[in-house]
Amino acid sequence: MEKEKSKMDNWFQFKGSHQVEKKPVDPHFRPNKRTWKQKWQKYGVFYLMLLPAIIFFLVFSYWPMTGVVLAFRKFTFTSGMYGADWVGLEYFKNFFNDRESGMFVRNTLIISLIKLFLYLPFPIMLALMLNEIRKPKLRGFYQSVSYLPYFISWVVVVGIISRLFAPDTGLINVFLRDLGLSDGSKFWMMDTGFFYPAVFISYLWKNIGWDSIIYFAAIMGISPSLYEAAAIDGASRLQQTRHITLPGIRGTIMILFILSLGGILTAGFDQIYLMQNPGNYTVSETIDTYIVKTGLEQAKYGPATAVGLLQGIAGLVLTVIANKMADKYGDNAVW
Repeated sequence: MEKEKSKMDNWFQFKGSHQVEKKPVDPHFRPNKRTWKQKWQKYGVFYLMLLPAIIFFLVFSYWPMTGVVLAFRKFTFTSGMYGADWVGLEYFKNFFNDRESGMFVRNTLIISLIKLFLYLPFPIMLALMLNEIRKPKLRGFYQSVSYLPYFISWVVVVGIISRLFAPDTGLINVFLRDLGLSDGSKFWMMDTGFFYPAVFISYLWKNIGWDSIIYFAAIMGISPSLYEAAAIDGASRLQQTRHITLPGIRGTIMILFILSLGGILTAGFDQIYLMQNPGNYTVSETIDTYIVKTGLEQAKYGPATAVGLLQGIAGLVLTVIANKMADKYGDNAVW
């Protein structure tokens, strides 16, 4: 034992005396770093394929963003998109001093919260129900039926609603008159109490199928072995949904929710503008409709740009805050 121990000590001493001295590593050293010329030779075809997309976004997305300078300058038709004289924060002050600005913000927030919070569970529930259908052909049929309304224009959708609730001749008024509940002459579309439910129901009918695609795809990504193990342990389908499916798509729900917060001050122009009339103006005039009417109908491009800039800043701030909270209290942040 003593001989073996001495041999081991000698071996370690020998190895230590012949160790190669390590040189300090340069932090800027990149063994596989290629020059731009080498990258172009290897990936030049892909860069050329990407070039049209880059030009498209530069011309139609980024360059128009420079027009936000109109929020601080006075526009004239001779000065062009970037305006003439500087007006500072005058347009912002005028908007907040407007006696109807509070109504615009209130209506926008109400409609946005309806579409964001009240609507959110329905696509998830539809995806869960589609997941419970075991026959592929039957599930495909229901999926197709739920997707179709998404491709119908809001002009057509609002036209259908107007015809259904038209006074005297509308199906709803005729039905109520036959039951003796009404004389059938009510103008539903001009009723302020009818506006928000109509907005929610029409938005739900049109978008629920399309929005359920992402959730259904997330459900399909959950490992079937988890369901098999739960079934062996005696878990019911409801328990499997609660303890496996919902936790499995929690990240997808959170990411979509964070991205949706960016448009909380954008209630949706098409639907609201088409459903708006003098009778429901006090509940249907939103920031989006105000911007279009001010900018396009009245040609006040500066004030409209200022309000649109406020929308973008508010959406950006809310998105960043929600993402920070998700990153701090969970692992489902967007970045």
